[in-house]
Amino acid sequence: MTKQLGDNKKYFILDMDGTFYLGDRLLDGSLEFLRKVEKRGKSFLFFTNNSSKNQEVYVKKLAKMGCYIDKNQIITSGMVTIYYLKNRWKDPKVYLLGTPLLEDDFQDKGIRLTEDHPDAVVVGFDTTLTYEKLSKACALIRSGVPFIATHPDNNCPTEDGFIPDCGAMCAFITQSTGVLPKYLGKPYVETMDYILDYLKCTKEELVFVGDRLYTDIAIGAKNGATSVLVLTGETKPEDVKSSDVKPDIIVDRLIDLADYIS
Repeated sequence: MTKQLGDNKKYFILDMDGTFYLGDRLLDGSLEFLRKVEKRGKSFLFFTNNSSKNQEVYVKKLAKMGCYIDKNQIITSGMVTIYYLKNRWKDPKVYLLGTPLLEDDFQDKGIRLTEDHPDAVVVGFDTTLTYEKLSKACALIRSGVPFIATHPDNNCPTEDGFIPDCGAMCAFITQSTGVLPKYLGKPYVETMDYILDYLKCTKEELVFVGDRLYTDIAIGAKNGATSVLVLTGETKPEDVKSSDVKPDIIVDRLIDLADYIS
């Protein structure tokens, strides 16, 4: 008999790429899973570590695949980073390695972007990255400016395979400067704090679902919340055996998790 999730589990925090869809294609059963969650009186929220896009882009992307949700049902690591910066500095100024969309989000939330005397260098999943940006970031970090990253993912899954993500970009900077970034996004406690504040809930009410052990699963395992691994993305069954991070539940696909919801 399938082990049931308790009635107290109210919010399913779903990863996107590799969990709900892959590239521009919904994974089989994804929409059915959302319907079953709502039918059983539960809620869902999408959380992606991908900081190259914003809520509006993801709403449109999902709509093209037949999934219609509100903007407030999506959180990105970029949003967590803005929250963190505004809590740490009264009037934050940052040098940002990010896409124009991330730049717009930062500025819309009152964060000033500058190359001169920033409070921090912030690195996101910058698909517009240039050598000039990397060189400037390294120079600032060598001078003592704090180094912050939106998330630790080394690779971003696509239909054609993996492409370098934020963690890989940060590795370039670390190799040059010797400085490791403070990572945000999943699996770090700052993301848990943001979600708890966003939903006004407790960690016992959360279920994190995703395809990566070191982000999606680790945020639950390290912060006292339930975690579910799906095998449609990065992680393979043999990876779990050799990992210190263990999910509470493993399913082949997202839709299979519906059997665990009481």
